Amino acid sequence: MTCHPIKPSTLSAFLFLYAALYLAYGMQSAYLPAFLQSHGLAIEQIGLVLAAGTVVRIGVGPLTGRLADYLQARKQLLAVAACLSALIGFAYNLAFGFAALLAVSMLHAGATASLAPLSDALAVSAARRDAFQYGWVRGVGSVAFIGGTLASGQLIGRFGLSFIIVASSAFFLLMAICAVTMRVPSQDTHSAEAFDRAAISALLAIAAYRRLLIIAFLVIGSHALNDTFAVIQWRNAGYNNLVISLMWSEAVVAEVIVFFLVGPWLIDRLGAAGAATLSASAAVLRWSVMASASEMPALIGAQALHGLTFALLHLAAMGIMARSVPDRLAATAQTTYGTGALGIASATMTLASGYLYGMFGAQAFWVMAACCAIALPLTRRLTLP
Repeated sequence: MTCHPIKPSTLSAFLFLYAALYLAYGMQSAYLPAFLQSHGLAIEQIGLVLAAGTVVRIGVGPLTGRLADYLQARKQLLAVAACLSALIGFAYNLAFGFAALLAVSMLHAGATASLAPLSDALAVSAARRDAFQYGWVRGVGSVAFIGGTLASGQLIGRFGLSFIIVASSAFFLLMAICAVTMRVPSQDTHSAEAFDRAAISALLAIAAYRRLLIIAFLVIGSHALNDTFAVIQWRNAGYNNLVISLMWSEAVVAEVIVFFLVGPWLIDRLGAAGAATLSASAAVLRWSVMASASEMPALIGAQALHGLTFALLHLAAMGIMARSVPDRLAATAQTTYGTGALGIASATMTLASGYLYGMFGAQAFWVMAACCAIALPLTRRLTLP
């Protein structure tokens, strides 16, 4: 195997790309519901608009990835999608009322659906060629998301809710510029006619990829209960807002540490399949603690496991796809995984979480622990070529 020296220009290009992408996400994600309310939507309508966006992303993401592979134009489609995300995003400030905001939201969801998966497809391929860690660029994305979220709160206080839409769209536009100007590995050449037949069937015929989709659905999907109801659970346990914010921030810090440092080290020693096993095992432990304890030391420990339960599995998934999926199907695989499987998992698990938490309270986390335990046998059977 030939080792290539790290190319700083390639690495820096991806660092800027991911920083722009996740700054754009971070600037608007927390306050978008409030913005929609300020433009005339009732609470129920906000839910419908956001749900419609989720459905669009689940459908459009894999189709865009498929088109990128078919045209052998991942970078070009990424640039177009980022530019459209910016232009449609600006339209939010011109839309008022349910019909207009629903239309803009669905168009924006379609434009943004493939941004992260296409970026991942390009970054994983470039990392293998130029000998840098994918976790470095994804870790920068997590840091940028935190920065964007924190900055958005300050900007709203000074300039109003509409400014976060402008700022987010500006970062999407910056991302488009980054995509256009960056150099990426060329895709494998192939016959488009032969390649176009049953691409999804070809992907699902790959045992490692098929099992990865199920594992991610169960393990990453299990985070939906925590994302939706952990803050409510902690408030009911008597913790104040400062403590809750610190515990939530701890999980993000753990994620960044795994992306930058711990994750690549673990994957080097355990392999991608072993890292997936560790991630599922950590998730069983994490949700078991959440179901059975409310003391501060236990919750701190559970939040620290986020780096293993989410970031490590994401890194393992990138490695598994890089080694098991042909390059000609890389964008299709990433978007099917990122917006298809994970989008469906998020929607399904979030819906189920509402019923489970309503019936069982904190004991609902036992169900999430069981989901991750079901995934464990599959992680042990992940075989790579």
